[in-house]
Amino acid sequence: MSQDTTLEVRIARKQAEAQDICSLELLPLDGQSLPAFGAGAHIDVHLPGGLVRQYSLSNDCAESDRYVIAVLREPASRGGSAAVHEQLQAGQQITISAPRNHFALHSQAQKHLLLAGGIGITPILAMARQLAREGADFELHYSARARERMAFAAAIESATWAGRARLHVDDAGGKPQLDLVALLAQVSPETHLYVCGPKGFMDAVLATAKGAGWPQEQLHYEFFAGEVERRADDAGFEVEVASTGQVVRVAPEQTVVQALESIGVCVQTSCEQGVCGTCLTRVLAGAPDHRDMYLTEEEQAAGDQFMPCCSRALSGRLVLDL
Repeated sequence: MSQDTTLEVRIARKQAEAQDICSLELLPLDGQSLPAFGAGAHIDVHLPGGLVRQYSLSNDCAESDRYVIAVLREPASRGGSAAVHEQLQAGQQITISAPRNHFALHSQAQKHLLLAGGIGITPILAMARQLAREGADFELHYSARARERMAFAAAIESATWAGRARLHVDDAGGKPQLDLVALLAQVSPETHLYVCGPKGFMDAVLATAKGAGWPQEQLHYEFFAGEVERRADDAGFEVEVASTGQVVRVAPEQTVVQALESIGVCVQTSCEQGVCGTCLTRVLAGAPDHRDMYLTEEEQAAGDQFMPCCSRALSGRLVLDL
């Protein structure tokens, strides 16, 4: 089944999992089935008002009859999390995509170190469940500002693999209780690190790991949300559509997607923040100025693809494979 395929599902259950976090259990319609998925996968959820947002699957991928997602209500929501919390209810039918997975477990790793911050527990929990079922070697560290903000904490503590999990709650002064320096001090070629959560948490984990000597190929991560970066010195540049020769100028305040739309060239987007990978586009000529959270450092350095929803150009023109 194509990843662009959409499915109709029914919300079988909606419940609070923690402060400002609710979960949705999604079931196939009668006579239909759900595509298989692997731990770390996410789905696009089509929300009221035409919004499309990505949410990670948190249940065990061995469960072929349901998907479970959890959504944090963001104070600065652009409409997605508010729509989930306020408008979606049990019994409703909604549209989703087939699962995509850009955050899969590394098949050759002998040990897996799972780190989650806040709502980042959702894909990490699916990983723990799969690894436990397969009898793999792993440990999970889950950090949050407060116990009441920890989604699925009770489920983790009651799991058969609870002995491999540690919950870390910030102290009264807001100091994190997870000692990243100590945790990541030992670097082993057999161990792979997976991290998901707020950007500040992930930046701290990845910086600490790299400082301790962890190779890039042993670091796996997924950002939930980003911000389109604007800089005071952003300049305009040109974009050429390779198939037609059309050229459009991208103003400093515009995204490439917006500029292309102005000449009738539509690029499929979803998150519009350089996180989901939906708009990934090949670059045939020119130098991209990468501002996404999707491509790895190596992929960005190659310069042959970029995210037109947020990235710009270092050269005067980019020729795109459109």
